Amino acid sequence: MIDLFKKRPLLLIISVVAVLMLPFLDVMEVTIMEARNFITAREMLTDDTWILTTMNGEARYQKPPLPTWLTALSAMVFGVKSIWGLRLPAVVMVMLLGSMVYTLSRKLTLHKSHSLYNGLIGVTSLYVILIVFEAPWDIYAHTFMLVGVYSIVQLFTTKGIPWKYVLLAVLGIGGSVLSKGPVSAYALLLPFLISYGIIFRKSTTRKKWTTLVGALVVGLALGFSWYIYVRYADPETFKAITSKETGNWTSYNVRPFYYYWSFFTQSGVWTIPAFIGLLYPYLKTRVSNLKVYQFTLLWTLLVVVLLSVIPEKKSRYLMPVLIPLAMNTGFYIEYLLRRFKELTDKRETIPVYFAFGVIGLAFVGAAVASIYLLFTETSIEIPVLPYVFAGVLCAIGVLLLKKLYQKSIEGVIMLLIVGLMALVYSLGPLHAKNKVVSRDHFAFDGFFKGLNIEDTTPIYAYKNTSPEMVWARGSKIPVIESLSELEEGTTFYVIDNKIFEESLEKDENIHSFMYEAPYLIDLNYEGSDHKNRKMGYVYKLIKQE
Repeated sequence: MIDLFKKRPLLLIISVVAVLMLPFLDVMEVTIMEARNFITAREMLTDDTWILTTMNGEARYQKPPLPTWLTALSAMVFGVKSIWGLRLPAVVMVMLLGSMVYTLSRKLTLHKSHSLYNGLIGVTSLYVILIVFEAPWDIYAHTFMLVGVYSIVQLFTTKGIPWKYVLLAVLGIGGSVLSKGPVSAYALLLPFLISYGIIFRKSTTRKKWTTLVGALVVGLALGFSWYIYVRYADPETFKAITSKETGNWTSYNVRPFYYYWSFFTQSGVWTIPAFIGLLYPYLKTRVSNLKVYQFTLLWTLLVVVLLSVIPEKKSRYLMPVLIPLAMNTGFYIEYLLRRFKELTDKRETIPVYFAFGVIGLAFVGAAVASIYLLFTETSIEIPVLPYVFAGVLCAIGVLLLKKLYQKSIEGVIMLLIVGLMALVYSLGPLHAKNKVVSRDHFAFDGFFKGLNIEDTTPIYAYKNTSPEMVWARGSKIPVIESLSELEEGTTFYVIDNKIFEESLEKDENIHSFMYEAPYLIDLNYEGSDHKNRKMGYVYKLIKQE
């Protein structure tokens, strides 16, 4: 099996992603961003809104539709209620991202094992994993753009004009824009082109750059085709939405220029190696390929600078920097693989012992904590297997420390990867408990528990509703501004989240109805921070004659 993975590095990268993410893909809470995207995918299937996309029956043109199309297609296979199926396309994107990091590294003439570590660092970076469970479309946009970047490198390094890679570049760039607009073109592609042009300028030709310009134009045209269509099909709504979105760039979540300077911490367990990999004066005489190292370093820093220029900043916007950062960090790891056993200078060895020693101790501590939590958990029946994985995690932590003492960096890295997987599985029962909570409090089966009405019963929202509430409803929740809008029928169910001062009971038309004590719907997880938008009081209103 080990020999198989050594001969098939892409299989190893894909397998690591699969083992880390797939088993417990449906146990995490559905976030507000996921709810928005999943609702849009659901309405594509129920209302045929594949082009003019909607959320809760209203136009949603804030994001292009390609990731939602993929999510909807997955829902067609696994069912619209399957959180696992809805999250699966994002996991496939992570697999593709890791594979492309490896393939791009190989194309840049890096050694096979070096490229493999680059790919593994990429897919095990903290925010690459977490972003799947937030379900923003960033992972799609940057993965498709990475396909375009790889194709551009093929264009520059292949004799003649490799038209199949030109086509692939067009599709990658177009797919990225169709996933999140020009975000990745600005945050990933532009710094790549600047870095590549500076470092490898002597190996490129004017004809190649001319071909690239043509590919960029066609790719961007393909990506913006949806925007153009919607602009003419629904101009007023599109204009209002785009004006609000562009206004957010300068007025929403505004952070100082230096907000992203701790970007390397987003790589999680690779934080210290990632930081050391950025120290050019230290590594420039130690790396195996100086030009490629200069390229990945410049690419990484330019991504951070360009993102820092934009006033609106969020931690997830740093996703693109993790791609060149993984490749840049790989140079330091590759140096340790070659030379660590020979190093005697404590200025070089202490950071290594600290970085990986902390991880080994963390595995042991996490194993002990897991066993304690498993023993004290009484709400669900705990099988034997999680205890086994907790024991394995503890053993991995000890072995990692031993390999570190023996200066076997290859053993340390492999144990680190395996330890991450064991950590996930040792917490399996707690994930399962979370799944039970999700089913009872945040899914179709539990939404109307206690109301004694059918899921298909018409229900309205007073003044406002949250994406989580609409997702849990299983269908649209029409929003009304006043009870006077309830003209037909005699009995109505209305959700009031009471966030606003104007609650349903203060509506001037309330005297036209009889109502019972409201039923509280609370979608907040047990032990989590309570959010008002996840709560609502359901009123049964009976119109008086």
